[in-house]
Amino acid sequence: MLDGAALRAAAEKHKPDVIVPEIEAIDTATLAELEQEGWRIAPSAKAVQLTMNRDGIREFAAKELALVTSKYRFAESRDEAIAAATEVGLPCVIKPVMSSSGKGQSLAAKAEEVGPAWDYAVEKMRGDRPRVIVEEFIEFDSEITLLTVATKDGILFCPPVGHRQEDGDYRESWQPAEISEGALFSARNQARKLVTALGGHGIFGVEFFVRGDQAIFSELSPRPHDTGMVTLISQFPNEFELHLRAILGLPIPAIELIGPSASAVILATEESESISYEGIADALSVGAPQRPVDLRIFAKPMTLKNRRMGVALARDGNVDDAVARARSAASRVRVRYGS
Repeated sequence: MLDGAALRAAAEKHKPDVIVPEIEAIDTATLAELEQEGWRIAPSAKAVQLTMNRDGIREFAAKELALVTSKYRFAESRDEAIAAATEVGLPCVIKPVMSSSGKGQSLAAKAEEVGPAWDYAVEKMRGDRPRVIVEEFIEFDSEITLLTVATKDGILFCPPVGHRQEDGDYRESWQPAEISEGALFSARNQARKLVTALGGHGIFGVEFFVRGDQAIFSELSPRPHDTGMVTLISQFPNEFELHLRAILGLPIPAIELIGPSASAVILATEESESISYEGIADALSVGAPQRPVDLRIFAKPMTLKNRRMGVALARDGNVDDAVARARSAASRVRVRYGS
């Protein structure tokens, strides 16, 4: 995907009606060229270009659109990272501008931790550009993803999705997230401004920190979001159906929340190219006729330590019980390594 000639060759060979980028690491210059030549990129080449790297979308949100963000600085060397941490203050979060699922992210609470955090970010980054964002640590009440759908008829919003992160990657998500009307109003206004400026049609996962009635913009993905996998059981249409309908210009019914729901990740614990799964029936038995539980196993060809291999999904009478049920189901799925 980072080979522009190969990317162009694939488009010219298969002649898709729409090119839908699904990963962060892609040659965005070639995508922009294809779009200028008349190929359709969904949501848009601009959206993919600005969100491929954290510096692009953060600068765009903070400086072009004047959205509420944390204090931040960029650094391209260890010394610059140390200086940036002094400017934004400690503790601070340090992460590569190009990565996914929390790879390379760490919290530096003391000055002597900033240098090693830079080293870790560069080691885990995607691409070949050693650049990090040094970001003020926000004391927040919660984190949400506001799934925002840009359609030919306007902007739609899913009920907010709450999530818990560990090592920079999500472990559980739930819907609906309980936030104040003021915070929801703030998040929707900022998300609407962002996706309108990025252009195109499709779903965007817009992440916010929530503090009281304030929503503080964090990140954005121009595609279905990992935390939004909860929508596979929580709402109709789910995030993938919404993305497809928006891209194709199909009618979208009112987004219906079926009930309080949650997702919990199934993680690998070691690296292997030979894997199998046990405990599927046990995991599904956590459900009951009125309390559905489901699984999605991703069929990845190999495991890495802490790689997400699937999710457990659950609905219940309230969010807390749904999270507990999803977590219980996920814990019963065991990844077996070796033949």
